[in-house]
Amino acid sequence: MSQDFYEFFCPVKVIAGNAALEHIPFELRSLGASKSIIITDQGVRGAGLVDYVLTACEESELNVVDIYDDVPADSSKEVVTQIAKLYRKKKCDSIIAIGGGSVIDTCKGVNILVSEGGDDIGDYSGAGNLKKALKPFFVVPTTAGTGSEVTSVAVISDTQKGVKLPFASPFLLPNAAIIDPRMTLTLPAHITAMTAMDAMTHAIEAFTCTAKNPISDAYASAAVRKISDNLLKVIDNPNNKTARLELAQASTMAGIAFSNSMCGMVHSLGHSAGAACHLPHGLCMNLFLPYVLEFNLEEIRAPLGELLLSLGGADIYAATPANLRAEKSIELIKQIRDELYKCCKLPRTLKETGKVAKTDLSKIADMTINDGSIMFNPKEVNYDDARTVLDIAWA
Repeated sequence: MSQDFYEFFCPVKVIAGNAALEHIPFELRSLGASKSIIITDQGVRGAGLVDYVLTACEESELNVVDIYDDVPADSSKEVVTQIAKLYRKKKCDSIIAIGGGSVIDTCKGVNILVSEGGDDIGDYSGAGNLKKALKPFFVVPTTAGTGSEVTSVAVISDTQKGVKLPFASPFLLPNAAIIDPRMTLTLPAHITAMTAMDAMTHAIEAFTCTAKNPISDAYASAAVRKISDNLLKVIDNPNNKTARLELAQASTMAGIAFSNSMCGMVHSLGHSAGAACHLPHGLCMNLFLPYVLEFNLEEIRAPLGELLLSLGGADIYAATPANLRAEKSIELIKQIRDELYKCCKLPRTLKETGKVAKTDLSKIADMTINDGSIMFNPKEVNYDDARTVLDIAWA
């Protein structure tokens, strides 16, 4: 699975730590920005997380011109257009995103419109359609899972046409990602678990899929170690700031890894099951991950065996025969999944979700083989393969 040629790209400045938020005013001023709009959702603002950023800006006499706090869970063209109009009306010069994947993608869309012009984000859909740097843009993630703060893609729904519009450009990347454990302290256990397993899947697929490379491997394996060491600690003690920071850093590291080495069948199944049955993405990642690793096993035996060191530590790695380390890695992943079921009721099978009927599996399988991530899976996947994995994952 070695690469004769690869590219690695991540120009996002990462600011991480227990006082990371207090650095935002300096970073904005270094780019000549002084009139920011904060974009978030009602849950984040209701939890008081926006106040940390407001306090940091007020203490540094930096002007936050307005706050838009009504980003929905599945953002749309209409929301992007509405915020872009507000940005222009208030003569803003920069964007601060505070939230999860939907908020961050929305802000990427807003930044396209306020930088490039126009009112229809659909005009810029696709890859390579942005030709210049956008406005100053900072991201403060409030979940430790999506890695959107370091990815050059966004997805915005076109509700009138009933489709999701993809956007891909290095210009979508924010100027900085601010990783502060205060922003994830209020996450309930089941969301902490789902988002962490989203990051775990990003890292494991980055380490085992066909576009892997030595630099992405380093980020991915480190992310796996951080999640393995800290996820259950956070579930047991949600106020553990040190472990929260480790999970947040792991999410960013996994985002850097998979944005350079891509994902595979776990994501294809997750995208499809999410679209067909409205399952949360992180839930799908946690559910499908071990089943896909078993399907891919012979093609990924070597790298998955290597990951045992990150998943289980030196003692387990040394005690496991080399030819059984890949299977041991899957076993440990299943153990994490089972622990998360016990404490958070995170489903282990499609049947346990209560949202997927056996009759849905054919549609999900058909969507899976047409999903873009499938092309990077280490083993070729046809309809029958996808359906077989879904049948196993059902019960």
